[in-house]
Amino acid sequence: MDSWGLFILLMLLCFQWTTAPAAEEITWTYTGLVGQTQWPEYFPDCAGKAQSPVDVVTTQTKYDPSLLPLTPLGYSQHGNKPFTMYNNGHTAVIELPEWMGLGGLPWLYTAVQMHLHWGSGGPSHGGGEHTINGLSADAELHVVHYNSELYPNMSTAMKQSDGLAVLGILIVTGEETNLAFNNILNYLSRIRHADQKAFIPAFDVQTLLPEDLGSYYRYNGSLTTPPCHQSVTWTLFNERIQISPAQLLKLETILYSSKAEVPDRMLLQDNYRTTQPLNHRVVFASFSAESGKELTSGEVTAIVIGVMCGCVGLAVIIRFIVKTIRFFTLLHRESVVVNSSTSSWDVLPSSRPAPMSRMKDPEKEKKQDMALNSTCEAGKKGEPSPSLQTDP
Repeated sequence: MDSWGLFILLMLLCFQWTTAPAAEEITWTYTGLVGQTQWPEYFPDCAGKAQSPVDVVTTQTKYDPSLLPLTPLGYSQHGNKPFTMYNNGHTAVIELPEWMGLGGLPWLYTAVQMHLHWGSGGPSHGGGEHTINGLSADAELHVVHYNSELYPNMSTAMKQSDGLAVLGILIVTGEETNLAFNNILNYLSRIRHADQKAFIPAFDVQTLLPEDLGSYYRYNGSLTTPPCHQSVTWTLFNERIQISPAQLLKLETILYSSKAEVPDRMLLQDNYRTTQPLNHRVVFASFSAESGKELTSGEVTAIVIGVMCGCVGLAVIIRFIVKTIRFFTLLHRESVVVNSSTSSWDVLPSSRPAPMSRMKDPEKEKKQDMALNSTCEAGKKGEPSPSLQTDP
């Protein structure tokens, strides 16, 4: 090949390199031309075999007694320095100070940031990323940490299989307002558009977590957004956090995925990835299936009614037993009294009244007298008179 042909070839290669956008420069979305179904074309790791989120089928989880309760480090020691919150066009991100960390894992992990995922249809319409037995929560909070024992920073750690640890907190809708989440929701209006940033008052991050930090699911997975690096040790808490319908509505309707200068505003909604295949991965549980079984409202109602009926039945049985015992006790006492009274006749002098004499029949008595006289007279006639004798 002459020098001219080599020059043309180099120019073509240079043109290709300059026109092919880097992965960091690609503007991805959840739907559209670069939606999540197209992510693998631009981010190869998104087509990996250990992707997140996943559907946790509780009957297929494996109990691991070695999984200990997690220990948040410094979560409550927020200090006086405000937190930084920004809208990156995909979610609201709150940066966390470096003194916050996570214990209870093989290595020490340092907190980096936390963010949220949500839907658009209000309560019971989905929005969380992980699902439990096919059921989605209304939203989901992720708290991201990197392995600070092995790697110098987040950028390096996120490319390593043991680089990241993420806490997943499922959020459902309840009746009461969650005051802890107001520390985030009340300031979302300051970052309504993409690329906007604001400082918010620091707060106790641990108040966002469930009370039970010992019951969770654990599996190896990935980031749920591009570049989808498979470097995450996931901890998905079994206990859900509740927020009010008004709080969920604010989360779903206040932010835009578009920048402020864009005339056609686009609400930031449905920013969750669909569940990915497990591909023979095992989801471990820190609690046994019996203790972690989720009950529906109907099952809870049935249990309450059953317990009430059981209590009523038990009360009736106890009352019957008590009345039966009282009856036999009284019967026994009466028997003892009667036996005691009967035996006293054999010991004490008889105090019974003498029997009454029979009434005499005058006619019958007269006939008996006449018969007796007749007999006496007949005896006298046949009897010889005795002779008189003198003494010698």
